[in-house]
Amino acid sequence: MADTTVAPPKEIDGDLAQEYLKTLVMLFRAEDSYGAWEGKSDETILAPFVLDKEARAAIPIMGDPDPDTLWRLELFYKAVGLMVEKKTGIMASVMMKMSHEGFGRIVLTSGRLVVVSKHLRDVHRFGFPSLEKLSADGAKIVGEAVALIRKYPEVADL
Repeated sequence: MADTTVAPPKEIDGDLAQEYLKTLVMLFRAEDSYGAWEGKSDETILAPFVLDKEARAAIPIMGDPDPDTLWRLELFYKAVGLMVEKKTGIMASVMMKMSHEGFGRIVLTSGRLVVVSKHLRDVHRFGFPSLEKLSADGAKIVGEAVALIRKYPEVADL
């Protein structure tokens, strides 16, 4: 039987992490139909993704997740999909299914290959302790997805 494990990147490439943040900001700005974020810095735009321990603990997990939080979650994975497409030339489609309780799943597919499959819980508290952690996590997911596509290009190209 063939080895089906895909080694994650040994270390997160700093350039990939920076490119991921730029892609995320680009997506954020692309959805700004009224120009509300036009004069704002990238750090200001990414600020809602950053939650320290106190801010995270203050968010109740009872009730429906905030629509803005769900939107940021989807943007995070859309940026992953866009980066995968940039790196491989193969489109990656994002599918998100979320219950009203904050549990769900994110799947990214390229062709018939599932390149990301992640179960989500407590999405009410979606965020990262810092921008560095945000970029590192995004770049790590991109690196793993690209490695899968390179390992199984015939499936990803179907």
